[in-house]
Amino acid sequence: MPIGLLIADDHALIREGLRKILSIEPRINVLGEATNGQQAVDFCLQNPVDIVLMDINMPVLSGLEACRIIKEKKPEIGIIALTIHDQEEYLFEMIKYGISGYVLKDVHPDRLIETILGVANGQSFIPPSLTARVLAELSRLSSSALPDKKQRTLTEREMEVLQLVARGKSNKEIAQTLYISEKTVKNHLTNIFQKIGVSDRTQAALFAIKEKIVVL
Repeated sequence: MPIGLLIADDHALIREGLRKILSIEPRINVLGEATNGQQAVDFCLQNPVDIVLMDINMPVLSGLEACRIIKEKKPEIGIIALTIHDQEEYLFEMIKYGISGYVLKDVHPDRLIETILGVANGQSFIPPSLTARVLAELSRLSSSALPDKKQRTLTEREMEVLQLVARGKSNKEIAQTLYISEKTVKNHLTNIFQKIGVSDRTQAALFAIKEKIVVL
C-alpha cells in the first residue's frame, strides 16, 4: 500500500515541484497539500497521513508548532522537516517536537524519496554534518529527564532491539536480524519506550548511547 504523504509549504512552486518529483514514485501517494501550518494540522487529523513534508517557516501556524500538535495528536505520523535553512537550531527544535527527518529544499530527488521511504519504515534521517552536535544537544536537553534506573528493566530481547534501533536499523531490518515479525518489533518498541520513558526512536537511541547499551 502506498505511503500517504502531505506536502506542507506556503510556496506554490515548491509544492508543485515536490508533487511532480514524488508522482513518479509508485510507493508514495501525495494525498494533498497545505499552505500553512494550521492546514497541515487539520489535514492530518482528517486523513490517513503517514508522512508529512513540513516547511519550517509558514504563515498562520509555523511548521514547528504544527509538528508539535500533530505529534501530540497522531504520534504515528512521520514528519520530515523541509527547509532552506542549514542551521542546527531549527533542527534541535524540530527534534524536540518529534521529527524523523531533516532535508534541505535543494536535496537531490533520489535522496528525498529515500528519506521518505526510510522514515515510513521507521528510520530517522539527520544530516551527517550535524549528527555530533545533535547528540550533544539532545543529551543536554534530556540529562535531567531520564527515569530512575528502577524503571529501566529491559528484557534481553528488548536490549537487542534497542541496540539495533541505536544503530539506525529499521523495523524490517530488526525483524530480519532477530528472526521475528515486524509486528513483534513494534510491540517490543512500545514496551521499551514505556520502560525508559521516551516517546520516539531518536530519544531511545540517545538513551542507549548515554547508558552505554550500544557504542557507535
